[in-house]
Amino acid sequence: MGGVEDDEPASKRMKLSSEELRRLSNGSTIKEAVAGSPGDLMARPLQSEGGEEVVGSKGVIKKVEFVRIIAKALYSLGYIKSGAHLEEESGIPLHSSVVNVFMRQILEGNWDESVVTLRNIGLTDEKTIKSASFLILEQKFLELLDEEKVMDALKTLRTEISPLSVNNSRVRELSSYIVSPSFCSVRSPKQDTLRARSRNKLLEELQKLLPPTIMIPEGRLEHLVEQALVLQRDACIFHNTLDKEMSLYTDHQCGRDQIPSQLLQILQAHTDEVWFLKFSHNGKYLASSSNDQSAIIWEVYETGVSLKHKLSGHQKALSSVSWSPDDHQLLTCGAEEVIRRWDVSSGECLRVYEKTGFGMVSCGWSPDGTWIFSGLNDKSICMWELDGKELECWKGQRTLKISDLEITADGKQIISMCRETEILLLDREAKVERFIEEDQPITSFSLSRDSRFLLVNLLNQEIHLWNIEGDLKLVSKYRGHKRTRFIIRSCFGGLDEAFIASGSEDSLVYIWHRGTGELIESLPGHSGAVNCVSWNPANPHMLASASDDRTIRIWGLNNLCTSAKQKEPHSNGIHYCNGGT
Repeated sequence: MGGVEDDEPASKRMKLSSEELRRLSNGSTIKEAVAGSPGDLMARPLQSEGGEEVVGSKGVIKKVEFVRIIAKALYSLGYIKSGAHLEEESGIPLHSSVVNVFMRQILEGNWDESVVTLRNIGLTDEKTIKSASFLILEQKFLELLDEEKVMDALKTLRTEISPLSVNNSRVRELSSYIVSPSFCSVRSPKQDTLRARSRNKLLEELQKLLPPTIMIPEGRLEHLVEQALVLQRDACIFHNTLDKEMSLYTDHQCGRDQIPSQLLQILQAHTDEVWFLKFSHNGKYLASSSNDQSAIIWEVYETGVSLKHKLSGHQKALSSVSWSPDDHQLLTCGAEEVIRRWDVSSGECLRVYEKTGFGMVSCGWSPDGTWIFSGLNDKSICMWELDGKELECWKGQRTLKISDLEITADGKQIISMCRETEILLLDREAKVERFIEEDQPITSFSLSRDSRFLLVNLLNQEIHLWNIEGDLKLVSKYRGHKRTRFIIRSCFGGLDEAFIASGSEDSLVYIWHRGTGELIESLPGHSGAVNCVSWNPANPHMLASASDDRTIRIWGLNNLCTSAKQKEPHSNGIHYCNGGT
């Protein structure tokens, strides 16, 4: 364990440990002399003095390590007496005698002695010894300068620090302090307190550097407990709550009731098939587009959704919508027609984007909201300023007539379907093209909120999850939904986007756990193919689905069902807006 087996009584070890922790907590110094001869300072493995060597039902927890970590936690929490009693009763010291001496030397500023002791605490790696010596001598150098002992500081730098050949850039920085008058400060009554704090900080840095068997890292028990809780949470396939509280008294397990599987509301304002829908980034609005040549902006409340604006003006069916980064504006794209930009607050059409002789097939915003981009039916991708000026156009096989279009959060990569079985990732700055190649025709895709993953829907009724950060890698596959004729869209959703949702031609909404790929819900209710789904990014308990049955369904938790039904679906009134230019 990197400690010391010696003849000192437990009470003496207890005193050293408790004093050391008291110093760490309040920055005071120790005046007691250290007992023990130099021969006692050679570290030897710590041994348990009684009881079983392991604890726990699995037999994997070493008792000595367990007790030392508990003692460390007690001292860190300020329970000095309890920590000392644990050391005394168990006969297992938190630190060996030599480590206690070393820590005391650091806190009292006995730099030369501490460097000598460092070599006696059981270290075998010369690199670690040099790095630790560097930190100690650096503190010595800074305190000598602080005391205006410039020549002594210079000697320490030249004869002690530099020969270590560690962190040369820092050595140059330290040398500049000698000629910098601003570094040396006038002594003040608070200087001793500040010095004690800096020595405590040095001790914390040394704890990080030295092997944990010698000096247990700060917060080790807390880290182990947090790690166990996180693993339990990640293993819970239904975990979907914003409540971050987790109890240590029981194992964590969420119920199926955390998944939005209860129908809250049916929205019936469209007069034809609803093809696309998307929640705004802030979750306060929902936009839908339909074969009826209209788009609708819905307002989202805690208890339901109501119609805010119905957007008219397109001459063809609307294939998609896209929210501006600040959610103040909305793009709507007609199928091989034009793009319209709308003000969300007023419902006014602000501008129409078109290219003579060509039709638009998709639309999107730049991450900063200063320009938009679109796929055209000549398979090119174009960018426009908000005033309609064309910025750039990538010709060639860049997109398909029916294609999704995305841009990463940093604005560097535009993603589109360039061929039936390929997705193009175009780096705008480096002019580098990468391709996701599938064995089956691709029907749609969706980008995760962090721009690291791409969800790809295929003709063979599979959904593939790709990691697009660095080397392209297929991560997972999801199966169960039905797709034979139509474009079916899927999405990421839930807390930390831990779930995958998808429409389906069998009128169901499917939900999988993203990590395990397990199908956890299939929601009935629609009477036609479910074309698109969208999960509210601000509310993990709200999901929307759009269908050929001309309706949008809002899904939530069981306990919200009653209150949602009391909400009038069109309480704001239907507001028809003229989209003419």
